[in-house]
Formats: sequence, C-alpha cells, structure tokens
Amino acid sequence: MRKVHTLSILAGFALAVSGCHGNTGSNTAADSPAVPGPIANSTVEPRDAAPQEVVAKPANADDKRPVLVCFGDSLTAGLGTGPGQSYPDYLQGDLDQLHYHYRVDNEGVSGNTTKDGVERLPDILALHPAVAVVEFGGNDGLRGLRIEDTRANLDEMVGTLKKAGIKVALAGITLPPDYGPDYIQRFNETYTLIAKKYGVPMLPFLLKDVYGVPGMMQRDETHATAKGNVVVARNVVPLVVPLLKR
Repeated sequence: MRKVHTLSILAGFALAVSGCHGNTGSNTAADSPAVPGPIANSTVEPRDAAPQEVVAKPANADDKRPVLVCFGDSLTAGLGTGPGQSYPDYLQGDLDQLHYHYRVDNEGVSGNTTKDGVERLPDILALHPAVAVVEFGGNDGLRGLRIEDTRANLDEMVGTLKKAGIKVALAGITLPPDYGPDYIQRFNETYTLIAKKYGVPMLPFLLKDVYGVPGMMQRDETHATAKGNVVVARNVVPLVVPLLKR
C-alpha cells in the first residue's frame, strides 16, 4: 500500500510539542502548535508496549467498506519502518477494534511537497474516499518554500476534497527553531487558517507525544519508529472518529 520515493523529508530537524486535544479528542481550528525548541529529553512515557505488526486486509472487489484515505508524505507513508508499521496500518487496527467498518488506504509518498499533493488529487478522488486525513507541509517548510504557495496548495487540496463530498481532517507539522519565529508562526498558522476556512478538524502536531520520547523516533529524528506510529495512530483516532459512521 505504501509508496516510497527516493526523496524524503529532510532529516535531523527538531520538532515542537503542540497543544492538547479538546473534549472530543480532536483539535479545533483555533489551536496552534507551540515551538519551544528541541525536546529530545522529554519525559513523556510511551502509551503502549512494543507494537504488533498489522496485517492489512488486501483491497478487493468484494470489500464494500467505505475508504478512509491517509493522504500525505513520508510521515504518512511510514518511511523507515517495516510492512504493516505505518500509522495508517495501526489506525486500521484501532478503527477495527472500535467497530468502525472502514478500509484505511495509505496514500503517503515520501518526499512529497504540497505541490505534489495537488498533482496527486485526481488519484485520490478516483478512490472515492468517504474520509481523507491530509498531512502535508513538512517538506515545504524544510525547503524554505514560500508560505503563500504552501497555503494555496493546501487550500486547493482541502477545498477540492470537500467539494467532492469527502469529509476532511487536517494533520499539521511544525519546524525547528532555527527557521526563525516569524517564518514558523506563519507556517503554523497555515493549518489553522485552512481548517477554519473549511470547518475541518485539525491536529496541529502529528507527532504529539512521539517526538523526543525514547524509542519513538528513528535516528534521523524526523520519522517515527513503529512504536511511535502506534501513538501517531492514536493521535489521529479522535480526529477522525467524529467523521465516521458505524
């Protein structure tokens, strides 16, 4: 299911912890992630033991479950982890346990920018998903691309999906402090503005409770381990559950 290209999100950046979930477990458009700097010594404890590999059910013509597509870059693709160890894989298991009958489709491509996401929209629309979790922007920020372009691309992705009748949730990311407070603030505000414009739920920081926690991040300090992806999936569950039907 995963598509891994040769390009990946640039390694070695220090991410920041974001705010807490609301009462439903999802974040509102009014939230925005804080940027306190590196958190390698965080004392947050892992929320699970060693993850179990998830064996995803292959898609076939008889699978009538509605599709929940995870649409993003290497953080969605699960770069650096084994088969069945991306966050969408664990999300599938979590939703199955909660008796939500959806097929989670991992449409993460490593190295993708928001421009690449826009170009892939026809492929996503062809899947006819009921729900889409959109996770892009990290590569834009790390490459110093224009904030205006990132916003326009995210706007086009979310707007196009919504226009097609797809329920959308937005998963954000942030940047290291050395990019400067002004650029970081404008970058973070991108997710808030898009979420508010389209009235979609937002998770400001996909790697909440993962970045800086021993065993949760790979050596590149950019991508979650399999164990970290278990927590990422649990971050996403309350984001999408209000959009699902039993």
